Amino acid sequence: MSEFDLTQHQISSESTERLDALHKVLTDKSEKLFGYPSNLLHDYSDLYRFFSFSINNIGDPFKESLYEINTRTLEREVVTFFADLYNAPKDAYWGYVTNGGTEGNMYGLYLARESLPDGVIYFSDNAHYSVPKTARFMGFPYKKILSQSNGEIDYQALSDEIHNDPRPPIIVATIGTTMLGAVDRVEKILDILHEHAVEKFYIHCDAALGGMILPFIDDAPLFDFRLPIGSISVSGHKMIGSPMPCGIVIARKENVEQVSQLIEFMGAHDTTLSGSRNGHSVLFLWYAIQKFGYKGFHQMVTGCLEVTNYTLNRLKEIGWDAHVEDFSVTIVTRRPSEQLAKKWQLAVQGDIAHLVIVPHISKRHIDAFIEDLKKENTDV
Repeated sequence: MSEFDLTQHQISSESTERLDALHKVLTDKSEKLFGYPSNLLHDYSDLYRFFSFSINNIGDPFKESLYEINTRTLEREVVTFFADLYNAPKDAYWGYVTNGGTEGNMYGLYLARESLPDGVIYFSDNAHYSVPKTARFMGFPYKKILSQSNGEIDYQALSDEIHNDPRPPIIVATIGTTMLGAVDRVEKILDILHEHAVEKFYIHCDAALGGMILPFIDDAPLFDFRLPIGSISVSGHKMIGSPMPCGIVIARKENVEQVSQLIEFMGAHDTTLSGSRNGHSVLFLWYAIQKFGYKGFHQMVTGCLEVTNYTLNRLKEIGWDAHVEDFSVTIVTRRPSEQLAKKWQLAVQGDIAHLVIVPHISKRHIDAFIEDLKKENTDV
């Protein structure tokens, strides 16, 4: 039997045409992505040569495995960057590159359940949908807490629930809610726990978007490991930008050690949620960190805040209702027509819509969007 020869197999001309058409559609749609926080302003062409490898970071990034086509060394550097960004204690943290924010939230709640098996999960009704989904998946009790009008968790309602339930609380603090961009104040949550003399608790911070914004803003509320939290998850494709969804989760090593198991056939420790893991997304994150570093990311966030203020002012000029929460780049507006929402890919909910200002959105894009609003709004 002869060896398999790739050169003997080609896709049809029809399939090639379909790919060309898809490329055009994606190019056009990428010019008008306003409502979903995926930064499209990136250039990873230096890394395209690595797509010829099947890079699999199976197992624990801090331990070697028998599968040696991996980017573990770079993954450890990525984890260290974020551990430092979030002030994790030296030699007492652990983390890995995930497939996105949902996996990061799942991992944080997984560690929480293993640490407090008799606990109950609390989160606001503005928390990401992955949080209640994970609680149901784990078959773990949970309580959804009402939010304040700005999207921040209602601290009094949380306090009342904790007071009336003797089970150890597992609390998900959202650092930038999906629709409104609100930030749950971890220090206020800790004050509640102290008030009720709660000794056993676990706080997971879902910082999918805010995790790459708040660290670069002076006087932003604390949410990192300077406080007694258990874990933080952040997305990599949102503010940083990546061709594929990815994220990072950072946790305290003592909690991770409770779930670690040696898998003999692959010569690796199983500490993550997934088995095989994407080693290419590690490359993209590592490359971005080398290219921008703390200073570059600071400039990136500063630029987004500037465009956010510019957008608010332009919307006010035409009398279109809009506002933004402190420490946020999520602009909440009156819901426009379905046609305009579809054209600019706005996220909508009820009578509101939102724009999320990430680096690929420029003032030029905003001006074009404003012109569309003016054309459809006969009252302007």
